[in-house]
Amino acid sequence: MPTLKIDGKEVWVEPGTNVLEAAKKLGIEIPHYCYHPALKVAGSCRMCLVEIEGMPKLQISCHTKAADGMVVWTNTEKVRKARQAVLEFLLVDHPLDCPVCDQAGECYLQIYYMEHGLYKSRLRENKIKKEKAKPIGKHIILDQERCILCSRCVRFTREVTKTFELGIFNRGNRSVVDLYPGISELQNRYQGNLADICPVGALTDRNFRFQTRVWYLQQAKSICPGCSRGCNIEVDYNISREYKAGGRRIPRIRPRHNPKVNGYWMCDDGRYGYKYVDALDRILLPRRLDEGEPVELSWPAAYTMAADLLSEATKEGADKVGVLLSAKMTNEELFAARKLFSSLGVSRIGFRVEPKEPGYEDDLLIKADKNPNTKGAELLELGLGAGKSDVSALLDAAEAGEVDTVVIFNEDLSKSSEAERAEAVLPKLGRVIYVGTNWNATAAKADLVLPMATFVEQEGTFTNFEGRVQRFWKAVEPLGESRTGLSILAGLATALGLEPVSENAEEVFAELAEQVPAFFRGSATRNLVSTGNWLRARLGRR
Repeated sequence: MPTLKIDGKEVWVEPGTNVLEAAKKLGIEIPHYCYHPALKVAGSCRMCLVEIEGMPKLQISCHTKAADGMVVWTNTEKVRKARQAVLEFLLVDHPLDCPVCDQAGECYLQIYYMEHGLYKSRLRENKIKKEKAKPIGKHIILDQERCILCSRCVRFTREVTKTFELGIFNRGNRSVVDLYPGISELQNRYQGNLADICPVGALTDRNFRFQTRVWYLQQAKSICPGCSRGCNIEVDYNISREYKAGGRRIPRIRPRHNPKVNGYWMCDDGRYGYKYVDALDRILLPRRLDEGEPVELSWPAAYTMAADLLSEATKEGADKVGVLLSAKMTNEELFAARKLFSSLGVSRIGFRVEPKEPGYEDDLLIKADKNPNTKGAELLELGLGAGKSDVSALLDAAEAGEVDTVVIFNEDLSKSSEAERAEAVLPKLGRVIYVGTNWNATAAKADLVLPMATFVEQEGTFTNFEGRVQRFWKAVEPLGESRTGLSILAGLATALGLEPVSENAEEVFAELAEQVPAFFRGSATRNLVSTGNWLRARLGRR
């Protein structure tokens, strides 16, 4: 373990650690552009220069390995002048469009100039003009004038996606980043990461571009619900009352670093798959069908109707009721739903819905299972078995007259492999209750529809395909009159006169962990404790 001193403070690091990362351990930020911890070192921007005792010249900290006894200075007069000179060189041909640049507030040319530059411009010549606002992919805009040739984007397409779409062309001050000849646009499924890693405004996100200024945004830690990988993400939500992002409460989602799950990246499907949160088809109020016509309800009336429908069904026998939960629901919602319906005597509780078009998987992050909590549902021992999807099993039971009441949570059967059967069978059932976030063909056929909150409107946990339990937090309030799954289940339990269900996710998880061994011991619990404080008191851990 090399021990070195940086700005007079001693630190020990793992062998092979560079000086820049060693400084981070002390809370010392060494400015840099080309360096990224998940990419190979390029050492091209020269912004991370530091002074090391015993070495006659300044050294780039991103490529210099920490050595035992090394003494490093990051803020001497010599270092500050070098940084100022590098900034002046980088800004020679940079356009003066900061007020209209979408990167303003997150641009490290701005940030480092204010911290390390503050020089008076000596440029008298005209700046070199290059191509601006050039679409290079479905999600990315390139502005060559703003590019500082850090090569992060080039290395990303070479080392991470291995698609080799970007390169640096020409020489000297005519050099530009561009697509390789013969490539019309980016084709990889991780394009959004290019906007994340660009330290300036050269690569911007077409979805986020000019939607809002970043100082109007706050962040909530969350988990991507796009597939069973469970990438850790930051949900950026708009807090300004005067400046709304085109009516969008959630202007963007970005990856949150977790070396054991997704590293620094996330796929485009997950990044841009949140649009349903504020879509026009959100279910905003409870609704019932009255002779085929929709009638809006208050929540008390909706709970009463739901309780009446379930009570009528269970009078004929609890086996007459089938429940289809969703692997998009949290562990807490699945557990509470199992508890509620089991107390009614219902045994047909499934969750598996086979998609009409199976998802695609790759070797980087994307999983074929497009649900965030399939593993959690399996650990809770949900499912009807019989070697088929739970939709097929329920439809078989309905066609055989064994089931005449179905409760469906957040699944559109018209998009399943049993779409045609579901369309024929659902209208013939005596009672259909739908609990979900957005209108769809299944919800339209339901006798009673209850609006459910989305993942950004609640907190809870998902269990990814590895069995890792991961917590996420609420970013915004539920839209309209929608409520979290726990709140809906709590209202149903009260209306049915059953044991109360807590609306607090922490309390429900504590109960879940006590009753389901898979959530109490082993990797699942350790992973949860590493991300939150929920079980520390119960587990006796600090």
